[in-house]
Amino acid sequence: MAVMTFKQIADSIRKKEFAPVYVLDGEEAYFLDQLMDLFEANVLSPSEKEFNLSVLYGRETNKQDLLNACMRFPMFADKQLVLLKDAAAMDKFNELEKYIEQPCTTTILVIEYRNKKVDGKTRIAKAIKDKAAYFTAEKVKEDAMPAWLMQWGKEIGFEIPEKEAEMLTLYLGSHLQRIVNEIEKIRINVPEQKMLTGALIQKYIGISREYNLFDFVDEFIDGNKDKYYRMLSYFLSNMKSSPMVLVTASLQNKFQALYRANYAAQLPEKDWATAIGGSPWFAKNVVAKTKRWPLYKVEQCMMTIAEFNRRSVGIDSDAGDSENFKELIGRLELIAAS
Repeated sequence: MAVMTFKQIADSIRKKEFAPVYVLDGEEAYFLDQLMDLFEANVLSPSEKEFNLSVLYGRETNKQDLLNACMRFPMFADKQLVLLKDAAAMDKFNELEKYIEQPCTTTILVIEYRNKKVDGKTRIAKAIKDKAAYFTAEKVKEDAMPAWLMQWGKEIGFEIPEKEAEMLTLYLGSHLQRIVNEIEKIRINVPEQKMLTGALIQKYIGISREYNLFDFVDEFIDGNKDKYYRMLSYFLSNMKSSPMVLVTASLQNKFQALYRANYAAQLPEKDWATAIGGSPWFAKNVVAKTKRWPLYKVEQCMMTIAEFNRRSVGIDSDAGDSENFKELIGRLELIAAS
């Protein structure tokens, strides 16, 4: 068969074009859960499921149990569906190699190998790549998360603007399932809304739109002292809601974009978005800030932020978050003024 993408497998399920064996592995549980749900919902009709759907779990299933399930003939249907969940916990999983090489033609076997990849050095891995439809669920990296959320929003008919996508990523990290769950919670509570806003984030997720690190960093980079001093005072009094590790992560993300923008500024404008990452509007906005933040200042800031990131986890410092926050901003201000 072939290595497939998430979209290719999802499309094939909807078209009812099935391979005899699918193997889904990798670390991003969200994608695995989505595909397993699609298989269970779309392969068989409700009446066919009663006799032709088998859901097995690795910890509770041995090789013979699985083979017995796969070799049964379907009843009142052309195909039967066997779902093996958490296959990484199954004893003697590697011994399924022969079945994968010669599967039953009336069975669709879907193997979910959660939280890691199938060992590529084993014979079963070769059988999977040669004979099965294979998908690896890679983690969405934090710097790619805003773009992923914006695209996902388009697909579900719920606009997620770039700024709101970046805010969610800053506060919730790269835990895709958690972010999706929070957005779905908003959609359930306000089904008439078709766009994510800061007010919705504040109301249903609890991230303050008035005082949040995303805006604080923007105000600092733009040099709006009145605004960011007022916000700094708030954060210093509420460090539990914005711990130092989030402060350094937010600053690092912005200065990494400025770092890329200094090099992108030398390219034609049409190439800025690709070089920096993000939308053309975002790229143009960041390149404009390089006049205030030339490369040498950005590099100094990034080294300073990295130092305080180490301090935030107790390396080379026993100071509290408030003290570290004040010192960090003071040192960044000195660099900005140099």
